[in-house]
Amino acid sequence: MSIDVRTSVDRGILLWHSSRRPVVLSGAGMSTDSGIPDYRGPNAPKANPMMYDEFVGNSDSRRRYWARSYRGWARMGTAIPNPGHHRLARLGTQGLVTGVITQNVDGLHEAAGSRPVVALHGRLADVVCLDCGERSSRAVLQSRLTALNPELRVTAANSLAAGQAELRPDGDAVVAEWDRFRVADCVSCGGLLKPDVVFFGESVPRPRVSECYARVEDADLLVVLGSSLTVMSGLRFVRHAAKRGQPVLIVNRGRTRGDDLATCKVDGGVSEFLAGLTD
Repeated sequence: MSIDVRTSVDRGILLWHSSRRPVVLSGAGMSTDSGIPDYRGPNAPKANPMMYDEFVGNSDSRRRYWARSYRGWARMGTAIPNPGHHRLARLGTQGLVTGVITQNVDGLHEAAGSRPVVALHGRLADVVCLDCGERSSRAVLQSRLTALNPELRVTAANSLAAGQAELRPDGDAVVAEWDRFRVADCVSCGGLLKPDVVFFGESVPRPRVSECYARVEDADLLVVLGSSLTVMSGLRFVRHAAKRGQPVLIVNRGRTRGDDLATCKVDGGVSEFLAGLTD
């Protein structure tokens, strides 16, 4: 059975404009136009994500993680919002978006000016000490890691010389030689530092999840932008909205786990779809 993509786009735009309180749930597909690959698209790099227990319990795993993160941050830390981010932020100022729940950790929604933004999985720009709980800047940590590993100094220009495909959506990057990488500890207590993001095997803080549910319940439309909804952390909000009888609009390249719950599904790029929304 063939699908008229133009009709689905028109239906999606009409559904959005007929809403008074739409809330957005965004995923990795939102940031592909900013040079950050997604997890499951056709050009996505293969990855074995770091598990929380592995990071905490194994010093070699932490060394490998930070060596890769050091290389990847040079690119992630300089990524800029794409037209889709900016368009979504403008829609927010016009009252056409009540807020953004994002599964992304890149901070690009905030950089574009969207408010409010709930970073479901945290932000790579922040670092937390697992011992004393102190939070600090990832940019500051990058400088400390450069001082500890001067022979590995990287910049945005040379960080991924072998190709963009080595970068991953969580800021990780392929590094062949990591065993001599020197890791920085917390300056306050000497404890273990970790990006303030939710690793695989780690739970999203309950207050954050509760805030997301509240924002979905306050909306009259849930718009999913660029997420395959493969993991339950995002899919649960689609299921919640559908159970409450709220319409769900999904814009994503390829199938998602929420397609059968969608009032309208647009198979296409996020930036292109947002460009079609009139003021």
